[in-house]
Amino acid sequence: MDYPKKKQRWVEHGMTEPVSGGAGVTRRVLAYTDGVMCVENTFEEGAVGAMHSHPHTQITYVVSGAFDFTIGGETRTVRAGDTLLKEDGVEHGCVCREAGVLLDVFSPMREDFVS
Repeated sequence: MDYPKKKQRWVEHGMTEPVSGGAGVTRRVLAYTDGVMCVENTFEEGAVGAMHSHPHTQITYVVSGAFDFTIGGETRTVRAGDTLLKEDGVEHGCVCREAGVLLDVFSPMREDFVS
């Protein structure tokens, strides 16, 4: 298995490479182009997405679970069906309260996730 190729039209989940996104977090890079990237993050209960920022706009869709998210100094609990906007340069992070999955969309793509 390997990362999908840039501009790969069909990306089957089972053919993607799961990598560690930190203790208790598994990341899978899905479809992407230079302008946009889709990434799945699976969290175990108690796992932490450390506070950070990056030069990408990021939208997160909560597929399942519950997370305490902090964005720009404000913390809220989010659950399945919620979406979050993290503009470029804004510090953000989370703590997983109930095991779950987050689907992230980045613009532009995260070169660091495939290099």
